[in-house]
Amino acid sequence: MEIRVSIRKKLVSRGRSFTLESSFSSEEKFVILFGPSGSGKTLTVKAIAGLEKPDSGRIAVGNRVLFDSENNISIPARHRDIGYVFQDYALFPHLTVAENVAFGLRKKWWQCHLSKKDRILVQEFMDVFEIRYLAHSFPRDISGGQRQRVALARALIRNPKLLLLDEPFSALDPLLRGKLRSGLLEIQSRFCVPVVMITHDPDDISAFAETLVVYEAGQVRHVWPFFKQREENEKSLDAVLSKLELLPHHIP
Repeated sequence: MEIRVSIRKKLVSRGRSFTLESSFSSEEKFVILFGPSGSGKTLTVKAIAGLEKPDSGRIAVGNRVLFDSENNISIPARHRDIGYVFQDYALFPHLTVAENVAFGLRKKWWQCHLSKKDRILVQEFMDVFEIRYLAHSFPRDISGGQRQRVALARALIRNPKLLLLDEPFSALDPLLRGKLRSGLLEIQSRFCVPVVMITHDPDDISAFAETLVVYEAGQVRHVWPFFKQREENEKSLDAVLSKLELLPHHIP
């Protein structure tokens, strides 16, 4: 499924302005957005999700146009069939693990009761993500890795056409990151959902990148067919990673 993004968005706050100009496309399973903090990666992902409206441009996932300024198309976030896992996972602290997973199936946010079919589906998803034994626990009582699995289950239970991940491993210790990277590869393969991931970590690029989109100062500077480079030339791959290591980590 091809993802096509070409958008422009200007933000003004307290006398400062920031302009995002993002343009890339990919048919690969993993698209990695890489670059310094404040370079426009999260704003791009929010625009894809429908949480930010670009000033102009176009966003399409497969054959479906989600945003097109020229044709006055802007599909509401709730109708975009997109799963989004935020950097802090954004679990509801007053809901149990099972209730957080089930929240993804609610037709209305205030809906409390699920059908028998949906209740069975929640149990199945908790089994897939190995969190069923945590069903009655609250987010404050579980680990970072467990919270991540709950957030992924909630995002995927509605069978989205695209999964957005905002630095999914940044809050985890280095030893746990390796294990969960393997877990994410298995999840992507099982659900066959394309992923757009934000990261600052070159290890995430090595593990996942098939298309690598590099941001700097609100613009896409490079789009690399990383999967092809990985297969064809390890030296070329190392050269790309070396260039990325030289990028500043923050843009004021």
